[in-house]
Amino acid sequence: MANNPFAEFSLERAIALRWTLRDIQAGRLKLSPVSDEDLGVLIQLGLVELYDDQPELTEAGASVLND
Repeated sequence: MANNPFAEFSLERAIALRWTLRDIQAGRLKLSPVSDEDLGVLIQLGLVELYDDQPELTEAGASVLND
């Protein structure tokens, strides 16, 4: 991946954030609720947006998972 949005994070944190993106994409939020901290980071990175208080991947967020 040429432009890694998780480059500033530790490996463990980057993995956790990628799994959070996967959970959002798959709609597993009832089983794996997103922490406020993770959600804030993903929103700040432009990978997630809130629609009707529900997180959804942006085009950039989907791109991260497809790389």
